[in-house]
Amino acid sequence: MDQQPGNRAEIRDFLVGRRARITPAQAGLPTSARRRVAGLRREEVAVLAGVSTEWYTRLEKGHIGGVSDDVLDAVARALRLDEDERTHLFDLARAARPARRTPSRRRDVELPPRIQWLLDSMTMSSAFVRNGRTDIVAGNPLARALLAPMFDSATTDRRGRPNIARYIFLDPGAPDFFVDWEAAGVATAALLRAEVGREPRDRALRELVGELSTLSPEFRGQWAAHDVLMRHDGVKRLRHPEAGQLELTFQSLDLPLPGRAVHDLVVYTAEPGTASEDRLRLLAVSAATDSRTDGAFA
Repeated sequence: MDQQPGNRAEIRDFLVGRRARITPAQAGLPTSARRRVAGLRREEVAVLAGVSTEWYTRLEKGHIGGVSDDVLDAVARALRLDEDERTHLFDLARAARPARRTPSRRRDVELPPRIQWLLDSMTMSSAFVRNGRTDIVAGNPLARALLAPMFDSATTDRRGRPNIARYIFLDPGAPDFFVDWEAAGVATAALLRAEVGREPRDRALRELVGELSTLSPEFRGQWAAHDVLMRHDGVKRLRHPEAGQLELTFQSLDLPLPGRAVHDLVVYTAEPGTASEDRLRLLAVSAATDSRTDGAFA
């Protein structure tokens, strides 16, 4: 099988972008006043990686399928890739390798009931499951209450499920809900870029990226940066329409499921003894009442 359409362009743009951000001084190379590129030249990366210039030039043009893991490691070191970027490079190489038969497109999987039981048992934390396309595919009542602007948005799918990327970049209310909206956009675009590297044949993912690229200038700018992020943890500041200002910590955990499906369990909690904990507790009480009335997460 040939490389997937667009895979060579993905490889080229990623490597060119990483090369452009490293100065000769950072790489320990001699500098001169007259340089035609801001970052390293191809031949300089080749020297650092211990390969010929011709070999690296071919690799940067997207011919990466037959490259050994040792060479990829050397290139990753030369370009000073972080762990997520290194993983992304290997994902791109894996997708470019010839296969004896055309691999099937990844199919979405149904979450087993035990996952929903786990979510529902977490009454004082907002917990939800997110797939690689940033669809929220399951959650507990507090997640529904905390993320109410997403669930009430016109950007949800036909089943009423929010897509985090679509909400952030296409809903005009997103900058009000996410206090650090620009940072949220950067991280979300980087998560999608990593997913494209893992699953270049995911048609729904490609359609989502195309939709966002067409409708959101902010997304186009972030997408062009070729930044990647495998997991997103940290602090989230929200401006909730009922609970007010919330500062929450969030943790993303890999959720092992059959096949190639990528799902994260994302948990939002508040620091004990803070105003955010008090507000989240009140929201949890309201969410529990509403869930008994509605009887469903939707």
